[in-house]
Amino acid sequence: MKNAGKYNEYQGKTEYKFATPDDMEQLMSSRLEMLKVVNDLDPAYEYSDEFVECSREYFKNGDQITVLALNGKRVIGCATICYICVMPTFSHPTGKRAHLMNVYTKKEWQRQGIALKMVSMLIEEAWKRGVTEISLDATEEGRPLYRKLGFVDSTEGMVLVK
Repeated sequence: MKNAGKYNEYQGKTEYKFATPDDMEQLMSSRLEMLKVVNDLDPAYEYSDEFVECSREYFKNGDQITVLALNGKRVIGCATICYICVMPTFSHPTGKRAHLMNVYTKKEWQRQGIALKMVSMLIEEAWKRGVTEISLDATEEGRPLYRKLGFVDSTEGMVLVK
């Protein structure tokens, strides 16, 4: 959680904050819950030890920032942006890019602007860091939110997966 800031903002009863190392258990539980929901996994599904440890290690040492939305001490939403640095190009002279992921709001809290607020905080921070492009993988349900924030569909590129 390098570079995690101390930013708190209240919107009604919802607190938004950039996660710190002290929030590790909340980060892990919200990520694992989100993955079960998004991937339609059984609530009793158990992740491999390797997956859990690698996720924990990335939250601890990866170049990322996560926003938590809290109602009291209960996590009701999360969103993460991961920073990537590649060789500069003409369209991205700094080489600084980011990938938005793990945007999730618990079902009973959806459609209240929580995801919009979390993603907006991450976008603002990314621009401050000199990022010139933010990418994401979106579910159909999430696309209207991202379009509202200015994201456009992209057909660029190819991928090779091992």
